[in-house]
Amino acid sequence: MAKRRNFTANFKSKVAIEALKERLTLAELAQKHDLHPNQISSWKRDLLEGSKEVFKIKRGPKPSAQEEKEAKLYQQIGQLQFELDWLKKKHKQV
Repeated sequence: MAKRRNFTANFKSKVAIEALKERLTLAELAQKHDLHPNQISSWKRDLLEGSKEVFKIKRGPKPSAQEEKEAKLYQQIGQLQFELDWLKKKHKQV
């Protein structure tokens, strides 16, 4: 019984990009990488469909560690203030 081969994402993307360049035919690429042409077509289609996600990611300056720490502390302060106000209301009712 033949063992199923697993390919890394890096290998799949490399082959799919080669297919997009169209310097070799699918049959030539398949022979070069010991794959079936349908597999290469599938990876090429997946690459094209997934490429939309790359441009959805917002690029810009990432918050520094100090900014992240401050944001977390402000969130904790807000949560504690909310809990304190709630406890004061409950204490007055008792």
